[in-house]
Amino acid sequence: MGIREEAFYEGGPHIGDLIINLLLGTTVICLPLTVGAIARALWLRYRITNRRVSITGGWMGRDRTDVIYTEIVKVQKVPRGLGTWGDMVLTMKDGSRLELRAVPRFREVYDFITEKVAARTGKTVEAIS
Repeated sequence: MGIREEAFYEGGPHIGDLIINLLLGTTVICLPLTVGAIARALWLRYRITNRRVSITGGWMGRDRTDVIYTEIVKVQKVPRGLGTWGDMVLTMKDGSRLELRAVPRFREVYDFITEKVAARTGKTVEAIS
């Protein structure tokens, strides 16, 4: 029998990302950022489990990407919103990248992902903060 999949984090982007971008939307030049934040708030969902990282997004949440931990070779994180949330980039063995924007509790999520990668591959993941 396989290992039961248990969720570590399930949810959308941090609400602060939406609030800040709505405030920036009062200026015409920042309207594209505001539209992007609204689309993320409506349709972007993360599911990080002990087996994989899943991202559901795209127009009306119709696209889904799943990545297993053995495929990840590098994890980068960047704090946003005074460190309350952050962005992460997962780099795969084939060189492709998966971006996670406005992740709540991003430090905990980062630690969880790097721990799972190390446990699955036997190697420490190249971590860049």
